Amino acid sequence: MTFLLAFVLLGPGVCERCHEIQPQVESWRTSTHRNIDCTECHEYSTMKNIQRAIAHSKGEIPERPHIGNKDVAALVERCGKCHQQQYAEWKAGPHSATYARIFTNAEHNRKRKPMDDCLRCHGMFFEGEIRDVLTPEGTLREASMNNAPTMPCMTCHTMHRFGEPSAKPAERAGTRQRITRPSLALFDRRSRMSIAADMLPVPAMLDGTRPVKMSPDARQGLCYQCHAALATRIAFSGDDRTASGVHEGLSCFACHQGHQQNTRASCATCHPRLSNCGIDVEKMDTTFLNAKSRHNIHNVKCADCHPSGIPRRTRSSIR
Repeated sequence: MTFLLAFVLLGPGVCERCHEIQPQVESWRTSTHRNIDCTECHEYSTMKNIQRAIAHSKGEIPERPHIGNKDVAALVERCGKCHQQQYAEWKAGPHSATYARIFTNAEHNRKRKPMDDCLRCHGMFFEGEIRDVLTPEGTLREASMNNAPTMPCMTCHTMHRFGEPSAKPAERAGTRQRITRPSLALFDRRSRMSIAADMLPVPAMLDGTRPVKMSPDARQGLCYQCHAALATRIAFSGDDRTASGVHEGLSCFACHQGHQQNTRASCATCHPRLSNCGIDVEKMDTTFLNAKSRHNIHNVKCADCHPSGIPRRTRSSIR
């Protein structure tokens, strides 16, 4: 009883005194969020503390505490309080897709049967199997999951990663500007741990039998964990989106904004108004102009539109 009373009365400060989460506390102390109190991100509840104390007294102590799927949904909202712009972009983009959108599409489910591996990308934090998500009729088992995100912030970011709090850079020279942040990491559903982006390899892709030139941008390691090719490593097989053809060597982030994935300004970033053949690149027959085009912007080649021969460069186009 003395232990139970002390556990409850300590309030939020109990976090630092609980030996099961000491590793997380220590990593938080050296992270970018070290100036933010635990309760700013994690819900504090006296009732939950009582439940934990009772579990302790019975010896029902988890080997390694982890955040559950329902806790993650609440955490995402708290992320948005500080990271308002990033949250708004994520909310408007494809990576905020809900369980209802991903798993209750009858047409998609007919073409590709839902399986446990779906949860590797869509539902990393879900505790259970695909049969615990869907009924045999193809509806969600829990109504609360309808609007819950399948790819929350913690899919690609870890909150306790070592790093310095954000600040205005003292040096603005381009070569010294940060490209990636320490928080970038993939949450691995099997181990329930985050793997730093710089530890995730960028695969060696093929265009037929020819090796594709790959961008050295390490952030792409995150993208390839879900947007992966088949075992053949052929570019654009499976869910792969490796840039090849005229865009070979470009990073995913050369065209896609990090959170919203908007590509509206991607052409203008690199191109002058006229391309090598003298046609406005934004008016070419590609999926950039029309999603139904047979020329996908990821792997379009000059020969796709010029089967009789690629036109020579003109003086007016080299500007």
